[in-house]
Formats: sequence, structure tokens, C-alpha cells
Amino acid sequence: MLITHATVVTLGDNPQILPDHAIYIKDDTIQAIGKTEDLEAQYSSEDVVDAKGQYVMPGNICAHTHFYGAYARGMAIPGPAPKDFPQILERLWWPLDKALDKDSVRASALVCLVDAIKHGTTSLIDHHASPNHITGSLDTIADAVDAAGLRAVLCYEVTDRDGMDKMHAGIDENTRFMQSTEGRARVAGTFGLHASLTLNKDALKACADAIPANAGFHIHVAEHEADEDDSLERSGKRVVERLNEYGIWRHNTIAAHCVHIDEAERNILKDSGVWITHQPRSNMNNGVGAADIDGLLEEGMKLCLGNDGFSNNMWAEWKTAYLLHKVVNRDPRYANGMNIAKMAWYNNARLVEQFFPQTTLGEISIGAKADLIFVDYNPFTPLTEGNLPWHLIFGFESSMVTTTICDGQILMRDRQVLVLDEKAIAEEAMALAPKVWEQYTRNAQDVLQS
Repeated sequence: MLITHATVVTLGDNPQILPDHAIYIKDDTIQAIGKTEDLEAQYSSEDVVDAKGQYVMPGNICAHTHFYGAYARGMAIPGPAPKDFPQILERLWWPLDKALDKDSVRASALVCLVDAIKHGTTSLIDHHASPNHITGSLDTIADAVDAAGLRAVLCYEVTDRDGMDKMHAGIDENTRFMQSTEGRARVAGTFGLHASLTLNKDALKACADAIPANAGFHIHVAEHEADEDDSLERSGKRVVERLNEYGIWRHNTIAAHCVHIDEAERNILKDSGVWITHQPRSNMNNGVGAADIDGLLEEGMKLCLGNDGFSNNMWAEWKTAYLLHKVVNRDPRYANGMNIAKMAWYNNARLVEQFFPQTTLGEISIGAKADLIFVDYNPFTPLTEGNLPWHLIFGFESSMVTTTICDGQILMRDRQVLVLDEKAIAEEAMALAPKVWEQYTRNAQDVLQS
């Protein structure tokens, strides 16, 4: 197709804003970029999509999410409100993941994927848990991703909190799925681990032995002090030091959160080339604190931006990160807009590229994947390459995304989702919700009584 009359925001190493430009896409790849009149003459026989002056930029990327958490929206937690993050795990997330079956796993993935399309998020890294539907669960989600036309990296959360049999089933699901995705265009696999606090030494050794040295892991790290306290009690070492003994830290491992790591742990992660993801809305919601994102970036660490299962409106994550660290540090110089942009656009793209070799994402350039969004934004002050992050933080809204394209396929056009039946998906999820909530409530009440 030929996209015409676009205000192209290229991003990449040398971001440019190009008015009245066109983008020629062949199959899944950008083949040409130039003035609209020039490319219209060169590709006169191609299907034309008129951007009508809208900003056309790379699709958003989410570095850490949980599709399975969709059914938590509006759900009542039995008993008194959880007082801290360990109680949130024990009384919300773990009873909920045990309530999921194949149908509800599929439905929760689909509603999140519709949400991603509508918010212009074209690539996502998911971290899944469903202890009563382990085998084949990643295929269930992958089929939903394929139907949505998006790009995703999937894994299953291995833990020993439900016993060693299910721990081994989680290992098998990860390794099977990772092998099955080799060569797939838009779905890849990695190896999921929950957190140090739910992995004993036998589990960690089994996970480390299960995959080759060139494969990585995806794990929560020091989201709350409880993770560090548990590690010290188990091993006399802090989380990152403990996991380092099992070879978890690799150049393509993802460490989510890292809110409470110390300097020695940071050095281990830096030396190992680990990717770290920051989820500010979730950290605020769980009351766990705020990671030292300025310090991590200053040290040259590969820091990315995720949403931890919140809506796939990644611009909301930008805005939250920009504000959170200013109030936490009581210093408006923290979380500079350009640093947020580096995390969300540049680093997120480089992370996803780890799982799709010979693929260029997160930029509009010749040879890059055609993952694009149209944004109907009408600035009333100058918008330049230098101040784009601040326009996005203070001006862009997710409702301004009108068109979403992934891998050269139009998924949403003029705010109408084309590849999925949004109404039918919501109705199916709604029909399953009473059963999920009923089982969740039984599980949560069992925790209260134990």
C-alpha cells in the first residue's frame, strides 16, 4: 500500500518530522519514503491510504504485560483490603490465575489485544500464569495474537507455589513453545519465571538446565522488599545475587520492576546485559515504591517501559513515569521527557528485536517492519524533533489514534477495528466472567481461612 499526505515521525537514531510525505509498504516492510507527489507518481497503481495530514509514527511497544489479569477489572476482593503487595499476590493474583481455564485465557488475551489495537500498541511482551491450564496455554494466547495481527513475545510463569509437578509442567510449556515458534513471523517465545520468592533451589536449577545458554528468561525482580527478604532468608544473598548463581542473568533476560535492588545487584545486571522494565502505574497501584530509573539510565542500563497488565495505552505509562519520579524525589528534574522517550521508543524496540532476528522495529525507515499508527493531533505550538516527547506527554491522547497497522496489515482504520469483532469478544468475555469470579472468590476465601 501507499500511505500519502502523512506527517511522518521517523524516530530511530536520527528522528525527523517530515510533512506531506508518503510511505510505500510492500508485504510487511517499508520500501520507500518520500514526498507524497514523488511517491504517488512512482507507485501510481498501488492501493492508497490517505493520512490526511495526520502524524504517522511507529506503533507503540509494551515491554512487560499480563493478559491473564484482564478479569481483575472491577472484581471484588473478599475480606479486608490487602495491606501490602504480598497480600495482593496471595489474595488477588494467585487466586485469580487458579480460576482460569482455556476459554478464559483465550478471552482475556483477546480483550487485551483489542485494547492494544485501539491504543496503537503493536508489539507486546506477555508473562502468563494459569496453574490449572498450563499445557497449551501459550498456544491459546498465540492463536489470539495471530487473529489480532499483532506482534508478541510469550512465556509461561514457572513457580513452585503450586507444587513441583506444576512447576515442571511450566518448564515443559516454555521449552515446547519456544521451539514451536522458531521461524514464526509475529510470535516468539522466551522462558518465564515468577520471582525468586516462589522459586526454590531445585526449581531454579531445573529452569536453568532446561534451555540453551543463548536463550533468556523473563522474571519479576525485587518488586517489593518481600522478594529481597525471602532471598536473604533462603540463601543469605539478595535476589539478583541469588539468581546469578543459577545463570539467570543473560543478555536477553528481562528483569521486571527492580524497584528495591541495591548497587551490587545493579552492577550484576549491568555486567550481564540484562533488560530491565519499568511499570509505573502498577508500582503506584501496588504501593511498592519507584525504581531509580534516572540512575539506571545514567549507568547505561537497558531500561524499558511496560504496563504490567494495565491498559495498553502506553502513552498513559509515559505520563505516569514522567510525573511519578518527580513527586517521589521531590525534584522536577527527574524523569526527563527525553529519557522516557528513550525507554519507550528506542529501548523497547531494541528489546523486541532480540526475539525477531534481522527485524527492525520502532522506526520508519527503509527495510523496517511496517508497524505504524496514525495520530490525529493538531498542535497549537511548534512541534519539533527536539520537543516531541513533551508534546506526547502533555498533548497526545490515546483517543487520537485513528489507524493501526502491524506487519503491513491494517488492523484498525478510522477508529474501526477490522481484524477482530470487538463487540463479540467483549460479550464472550462477559459470559465467562461469572464463572471466573465465582471460582476466584472461592480461592480467595480459602486463603483467608488458611
